Amino acid sequence: MYHLTQEAPPDWWEVEALYDLCFAPGREALSSYRLRDGVPPQAGLSHVARDADGILAGAIRYWPVRIGTHLALLLGPVAVHPTRQGEGLGGELIETSLEVAAQSGWARVMLVGDAPYYSRFGFAPLHHVHMPPPTNPDRVLGRALTAGAWDAVTGDVTRVH
Repeated sequence: MYHLTQEAPPDWWEVEALYDLCFAPGREALSSYRLRDGVPPQAGLSHVARDADGILAGAIRYWPVRIGTHLALLLGPVAVHPTRQGEGLGGELIETSLEVAAQSGWARVMLVGDAPYYSRFGFAPLHHVHMPPPTNPDRVLGRALTAGAWDAVTGDVTRVH
């Protein structure tokens, strides 16, 4: 059993250590990190999952981005500690935080990830949305939180200033 809460400032470095553990060295060199440079995570949407002893088991963050004149959320990173994987915690983090995003008035969410995994959460390829290189376009996925939210949204993903 895990307790999900909004990430708080004291969680920052512990979450960063989890991301370092779960992702390859140099993760911050990815194009998605250039969209996050100098931009704080979207308030209220980043979550942590802790077990009954208060030990961090997983985390998810969101960042605002722009596609043309449209705002979107960039999901990621999401990570689950290797000893806790396979328990459904990643899915719980994704679904819970997407529900909060929708309740907060966000219309669309995107990510760069594995389509077979994220399709179970309603994410589909965004063929007309372009992440900065060197991103594989087949890994650019989106989910509408309101009907038609991705209709007519095309162009390059840019950093919110």
